[in-house]
Order: sequence, then C-alpha cells, then structure tokens
Amino acid sequence: MAEITAKMVNDLRERSGAPMMDCKRALSATNGNVEAAFDELRKAGLKNAEKKSSNEMGEGRLAAYVAPGGRVGAMVAVTCQTDFVAKGDEFQALLAELAKQIAEKNPADAEALGALKHSKTGVALSETVKLLAGKTGENMAVAKFQRYENAAGRVGCYVHHDGKKGALVNVTNGADEAAATDFLKKLSMHVVSAMPVPVANSRTEIAQSEVDRERAVLLELPDLKGKPAELQEKILKGRMEKFFAERVLSEQAWMLDDKLTVQKAVEAALGKGAKIEGFARFQIGK
Repeated sequence: MAEITAKMVNDLRERSGAPMMDCKRALSATNGNVEAAFDELRKAGLKNAEKKSSNEMGEGRLAAYVAPGGRVGAMVAVTCQTDFVAKGDEFQALLAELAKQIAEKNPADAEALGALKHSKTGVALSETVKLLAGKTGENMAVAKFQRYENAAGRVGCYVHHDGKKGALVNVTNGADEAAATDFLKKLSMHVVSAMPVPVANSRTEIAQSEVDRERAVLLELPDLKGKPAELQEKILKGRMEKFFAERVLSEQAWMLDDKLTVQKAVEAALGKGAKIEGFARFQIGK
C-alpha cells in the first residue's frame, strides 16, 4: 500500500473541491494513484448529483463577460436550490468560467457548452456542474446563455447587485470603446428595469398573432363601440402605436429622459446610424 501523504490529500482536495476525508478515502482506495482517485471523486460527485436531479431549482445567479475591446460578450444563468449555494465562492467561480468560455469558444448550444473543458481542471463543463452539485448536495444546471459578437460595434452588459437580473446588448456603432462601454451599461440597465419589459428588438419580431389579438381586444373596448369606422381606425392606430412602444426596445421611452426614445438616446450617445442589433434579458426568480 502506497503512503498517503498530507500533501497528496491536500493537492487532490484543491483540484477536486471535495472534502478532505473523501479525498483521503479515494486515494486509499486507489493505492495512492492521484488520477484514479480524482476519477473516483468525479464518479461519486456525478452519482450524488443524479440523486438530486428531481429537486426544484428556484435560486441561482447570473454572470457576464465582455472581452477586451468590447466586440464579444456573453451572459449565463445557472440555477440551483438555495441562495446559500448560489452566493458561494465555488458557484461564483463556475459562473465566471462558463461566461468566459461562452464568449471565447462560441458553443452552439447547451450540449456544446457542456463538452468544453474547464480551463483549469480540464474536466468537461457539464461534469464540472454535476461535480459541484454533488459536493453541495443540490441540483443545479445551466438555465440559459447568450453570446453576441459585433466587429462593427460593441457588446455591453449589466448585472444587478443581487446577481439575479441582468442584460446583454449588442449595438453597431462607431464610438470609441470607453464611450460605448459606458452607454451600453446604461442601455443594459434600461433593459433590466423597463416596465413593461421589452420583448422585441423591432416590430417585425412580434408575432402577427399577438398583434392581431391586441387589435381584436382594443376593438371590443366600450369607448370604441358606436363610433364611425374611420374614427375607430384612427383611435385604434394610436393605441397600437402605444402597444409597440411598450414592447419594442428601440421605441420605448428612455429611462434617463422620457422625452427620448431608446433609439434616439442610442444615436445621441453613439452617433447617427447606431443600431441595436440584439438584446437579452435574464432573470432568476420573480
């Protein structure tokens, strides 16, 4: 039987994040083979995570990463079961790793993200998530992620202080990095705080069925009934304009000056012709 030293145990603990006694038992079971012990801990972690797979996940946190230069950025949401785990250092480190990997590697979907290797441990990210789930005794999962890249503009972000609300924006513009970074943070804050929440980047992104449904509802309002058809259509047009202005980001009233639309605020800050190419709003819980 190979000697199991304190250093071996500590090194394995640092690498795996598993409790000290679990590391010692794994090393003993594998006769001091560090790689085999690490695999044993991974298997144990995966097994524990699978036992929790049916538990609900109402907590979690967001993380964002924008690469130097501001041309590429990503945001990710990871859910778990308790706030205690969500605000822990290991959970936060996992979030940061995922956000950076999404920005740099551009995975096509959740499966592709899970197949990427952790930059420090070399373990697949899907297994990394399950290992932490096993260690904490909580179910957790990557809930969603978004990545933007814009060679002709900048990507910006904002994550609220509670770590549960955030937004990522993609705007084509010719402004310098500092000016763009400052404004895009404000734009992201608008996306997070706006009421109603913006649901589209342009009118064409709103389903025609939703537009038709709104028109049908407005036509049935008592103050329209009995009015001449021409007047009805005029009133209806005005109300549909309000409908779009509440839902389309570029048409919303700017949070810092409600005399401006978001689009006008974008052009005032970043130059004429600046255009919002996309946005994503994340929120965990209510």
